[in-house]
Amino acid sequence: MTLRMTAFWALLAAVVWPGQSLAFETTARAAVVIDQSTGTVLLDKDGDLPLPPASMSKLMTLYVTFEALRRGQLRMKDKLSVSEHAMSYRGSTMFLDTTDKVTVEDLVRGIIVLSGNDACVVLAEALSPDGTEAGFARLMTQRARDLGMTQSNFVNSNGWPAIDQRMSMRDLAILAQRLIEDFPEYYPMFAETEFEFDGRAPSNTQNRNPILRLGIGADGLKTGHTREAGYGLVGSAIQGNRRVIFAFTGLDTARARAQEAEAIVNWSMRHFEARLLAPAGQPIAHADIWMGKQPQVSLMPAEDLTVLLPVLMDKTVTAEVEYRGPIQAPVAAGDHLADLVVQPENLPEIRLPLVASQDVPVGGFMVRVGTAAQVLMRQFLAPSAS
Repeated sequence: MTLRMTAFWALLAAVVWPGQSLAFETTARAAVVIDQSTGTVLLDKDGDLPLPPASMSKLMTLYVTFEALRRGQLRMKDKLSVSEHAMSYRGSTMFLDTTDKVTVEDLVRGIIVLSGNDACVVLAEALSPDGTEAGFARLMTQRARDLGMTQSNFVNSNGWPAIDQRMSMRDLAILAQRLIEDFPEYYPMFAETEFEFDGRAPSNTQNRNPILRLGIGADGLKTGHTREAGYGLVGSAIQGNRRVIFAFTGLDTARARAQEAEAIVNWSMRHFEARLLAPAGQPIAHADIWMGKQPQVSLMPAEDLTVLLPVLMDKTVTAEVEYRGPIQAPVAAGDHLADLVVQPENLPEIRLPLVASQDVPVGGFMVRVGTAAQVLMRQFLAPSAS
């Protein structure tokens, strides 16, 4: 059976609110905001709804490209040819033509900073299993599934409007987090505000991400816009030890997109803070052991238990320890036996793992006899069914 015990901590708060709602009122069609360090979802508005991602889907092309670079399948200094198909794309481009031989490094910057539709196709055709953009799109879809992005489907490499080109805002947030964590050697390029390629596109040299120059810690990642999708942005900002990641879409203007992105960063950073709930190795509860040399084992966090909570709170926190018990011996130190469950108002439930503090071997003969006697006594004393 699942057992619950309630624990209280000073210095933190998770239940008592000062009468204010901290829910962010977004005008986006869909949006997700995540605190990276704790994994707390601060905002979820239709986060799992598949929508046209526009150029934000270029992030998946970049992820697959970075994987290829790490494997040695590509090198940054490799020069790639430009096909008629790549050159045919309109919209945001690097103005490539079939006489060009472009380095992978220039193509990557052309995607990140200039949002080059043509640059995406050049990389896609180079990495595609069958040499086509469509083949690369199928690879993108499979890799997205592998990363846990369940609401993403690609038919092209750059987000050009297509009926079946879809991503959810949660998937885009997952992708942003993977880019940040998996490729720290390439991620700084997302903060670059300008890239002049070969002097041929003076009208397209500036990064469209509107929050990079605001001094709020923003360092990525990608804007998107089509008539169908509206204006969207996948963004991230870091202040101190905290990073927030967000994705939204469906706004009416570029100005509204810029204002929404800035507001999300400011709200996320000002109204929430990471707090230490319990340090690693500190016993905070216990679990009953069945047939063990000891009847109980202490439960403790293997790592510091840090939770993200609203700034304006009382000074106490209530949490529950949940486990299925009694737990059958033997138990090894470090076994995950229970969860600490915190449920702040207007935020998702927070579940933090607790582990056994020590080994508990199976008890000897007298322990087993004593346990059997206890069971028989409980059965004898239990009221009989009428």
